[in-house]
Amino acid sequence: MGTTLLKNFIDGKWQKSSSENMQTVKSPVTGEELYKAPDATKQEIDAAVAAARKAQGPWAAKTAWERAEICHQIADAIDKHAERIARILTEEQGKPYTHEAIPGLEETAVNFRIAAEDVKRQETAIIPSMDKNKRILTFREAHGVYACIIPWNFPTLMLSEFMGPAIAAGNTVIFKPSEWTPGTIAALTEVFEETDLPAGVFNLVYGGGEVGQQLVEHPGVDALGFIGSHVTAEKIARSAGLKPSILEASGNGPTVVCEDADLEKAAKGVVEAAFYCAGQVCCSTERVIVHENVHDQFVELVVKEAKMWELGDPFDPNTKVGPMNNEPTAAKMEAHVKDAVEKGAKVLLGGKRDTSRPTELYFQPTVIDNVSTDTLINKHETFGPIVPIITVKNDDEALEIANDSYLGLQAAVYTRDSSRAFKYMNSFRTGNVVINEHSNYWEPHVPFGAATGTNTGWGRIGGKYTMLDMTQLRTVVWDFKE
Repeated sequence: MGTTLLKNFIDGKWQKSSSENMQTVKSPVTGEELYKAPDATKQEIDAAVAAARKAQGPWAAKTAWERAEICHQIADAIDKHAERIARILTEEQGKPYTHEAIPGLEETAVNFRIAAEDVKRQETAIIPSMDKNKRILTFREAHGVYACIIPWNFPTLMLSEFMGPAIAAGNTVIFKPSEWTPGTIAALTEVFEETDLPAGVFNLVYGGGEVGQQLVEHPGVDALGFIGSHVTAEKIARSAGLKPSILEASGNGPTVVCEDADLEKAAKGVVEAAFYCAGQVCCSTERVIVHENVHDQFVELVVKEAKMWELGDPFDPNTKVGPMNNEPTAAKMEAHVKDAVEKGAKVLLGGKRDTSRPTELYFQPTVIDNVSTDTLINKHETFGPIVPIITVKNDDEALEIANDSYLGLQAAVYTRDSSRAFKYMNSFRTGNVVINEHSNYWEPHVPFGAATGTNTGWGRIGGKYTMLDMTQLRTVVWDFKE
């Protein structure tokens, strides 16, 4: 297979970039060079914004049912090409084809279907007036032109989480995918061409942080959607000014295992949530906080479960953990494990790269015990396939450690005691809490996002809640007096 030169998609057409700057994309699975993606020029960014601006008025003027129909067409087209796109996704991102890539494409289609139905039910209030001759009406309308920047861990899924609600509500969009997975988004864009989606409603440009910055600051962009690291989210927040935005950034998901927990269920849950997508998930189990009375039994169950998660070729149906996507993320995993060991932690399983593989990105599923609170693992998002175990004496200590973080996305607790669960539900400093299920638990229509006061951002991803953030409320006072 040769290297493919990617083109921007602007105003309904594939356009070869005039940029001299190219990003080379290699497969984390084989090391093979897959794509060269251009850094979009200022002129190309201007053209994408102009196309989105031109299309937005006519698109918003369509009825909710007309826009919903096209969202359903997109979902049907994704379902039709799911296997082909999933293979590209696995090759470029590294996620297991059977266990992750195929289900991810299925959910990508579902997100467009959810948006199609949610937009038909955007009910708003008629508010009583103090004046008997007046009626006060409210309705929701699109913000306008959206610039959306998405990461590499779930490229198709995260595109749909923004694009579905955005276009269903009447916005037009410009997407900048991650430099690590542009080919997957190009393949998905080809699918859109089979639908009646008007030119300019969806536009695609490639590039790194500089391109993203130009999109954020562009005067023709009305609003922003971002999923990614908290470092980048903070830069966007500073640059965006008063533009409406949804920012879903990093997590450092704590999972508490209480002394009365179902330990077998908890062990299965934390392992799945730590190893799924090689741990490269914003709500993965990043820290496991276990009561000392059940520590030994729990750790034994975790190691037993972890050994069942086979690392290998992501195209092999038996593989449950594929390679990590890129070297910076793998190096961070390595550094965090090294730091923890130097501070007294003990590696019970894995802990290093598997050098027998085609690339150096295959990191062994890892279980590490006796992790102290001063470690990088506890303080920061690791984003790798690791179950780090911290031992505590009681619930108050568990909550103190869980909440001692500048990030606050999703937390989990395992307990059979409803009163204890209630305490954790109200005390975790995260936007989402999961009880007796792992911290990676997800349903596409459920609101998902950060707790205020953390560096994880604002706004909500999921179903109608994203659409609420991607629209504005208009209020009309109507005087009927003659």
